Amino acid sequence: MRSREASHNHQLHHSKKKTRSKGKRFPWMLFILPLVVWFGFRAVRIYFEKPQAILVLGGSTVALERERFTAEFAREHPGLPIWISSGSPRDYTEQVFSEAGVDLHRLNLDYQAVDTVTNFTTLVDELKQQGVQSVYLVTSDYHMRRAQIIGEIVLGSRGIHLKPVSVPSEQPEEPLSKALRDGGRAVLWVTTGHTGASWSRLHGGR
Repeated sequence: MRSREASHNHQLHHSKKKTRSKGKRFPWMLFILPLVVWFGFRAVRIYFEKPQAILVLGGSTVALERERFTAEFAREHPGLPIWISSGSPRDYTEQVFSEAGVDLHRLNLDYQAVDTVTNFTTLVDELKQQGVQSVYLVTSDYHMRRAQIIGEIVLGSRGIHLKPVSVPSEQPEEPLSKALRDGGRAVLWVTTGHTGASWSRLHGGR
């Protein structure tokens, strides 16, 4: 009899413990569920949304490679304006797109950016003024994670979505620390208008 009573008490205690545990998790579920739904809705929306422009990130040694890739990509997406941030010298860029049969009137060449963060901050307001709500983001595959983090923050602050288009390379992916550093700089720009570009150059450049 005592054995049964002890067993019953143990089960009752275990049941109360599980109930308390569920109760502790429930508030977290209330917080997390809306985020999951929002991110899911946003992902679906971006998937079906048709970009209105192509944004190409330049780079000191790989700009021409990205532009050659974009010239072929642009032929598959006729009519979309092409924005190139701090790419190759104008003559080289125009030659690449001209040889690919892309109308040079589609090109918008901008040379203000000094690094990946400023690739976005120097153009985002102009894209917004042009009514662009979604862009194809073109950069090298090893650079895409960092570019996407920055782009989600900077472009996202103006309601512009991005679809990544990676240029294949044989280089290893950049370290996560670089992506986090520049993600922080992007947040700094959104909140203060400063990019931290001078600080970045002191700590490792682009």
